[in-house]
Amino acid sequence: MSDASQPSAAEVRAAADAVKAALDRHLEAVERRTGDDDPAVYDAFNALAAAAEAYDERLYDRYDEVTPFEIPGADDSLPPYTGPEEPNALSVLIRRDYAVVEPQRLLAQAQRIADLDPEADDSAKGDRAAAVVGTSVHAALGVLFGEYEPDEIASRHKEFGLEEGDSTLWVSAADELPEPGEWLSTPFDHADPQRVVCRFDVSAVFDEDELEDEDDHAGGS
Repeated sequence: MSDASQPSAAEVRAAADAVKAALDRHLEAVERRTGDDDPAVYDAFNALAAAAEAYDERLYDRYDEVTPFEIPGADDSLPPYTGPEEPNALSVLIRRDYAVVEPQRLLAQAQRIADLDPEADDSAKGDRAAAVVGTSVHAALGVLFGEYEPDEIASRHKEFGLEEGDSTLWVSAADELPEPGEWLSTPFDHADPQRVVCRFDVSAVFDEDELEDEDDHAGGS
């Protein structure tokens, strides 16, 4: 960056002062919050994030230095919460992705489960297991997920020849529980990001971003 386009020392100082002021406003909002989803805290958080990002950019442009702040990107954040302040019900939406990296291991595990099925007669157990599983990954997955809870599969996925991909969990607020069977045919069509109370994401991309940030900061120091 040319000297003409670099921020001045005074601009860097002003950006630092803005971060300090935003920190004070955020703390005041937290101290005075009226609930877990107080919009004043949300606004103060966003203002602090924006001030910290501006300071980080000016500091780097002027002095080739960085801060330890990790600023959440707009794509990573949820929209403002518009759900009920006191939810009477909630929905927990979970998605976990897996790659089938060892089909033979998966088939073997499903075969073992089918062979141990207590509802099958001993005389027919072998034929039934072969018919249910065979060489079909589709059938093996049905056996696997019919036998184990999703959390157990998540903790033991390597045993079943699976490799973890991204996963996410959304806790979404509701005014009341839907009628029984109301959403079973389209369980994920009505997920509203503006009613998400909290979410938890796991992805290799986060590790990649951290490594890229470390490389960028090492190069800029």
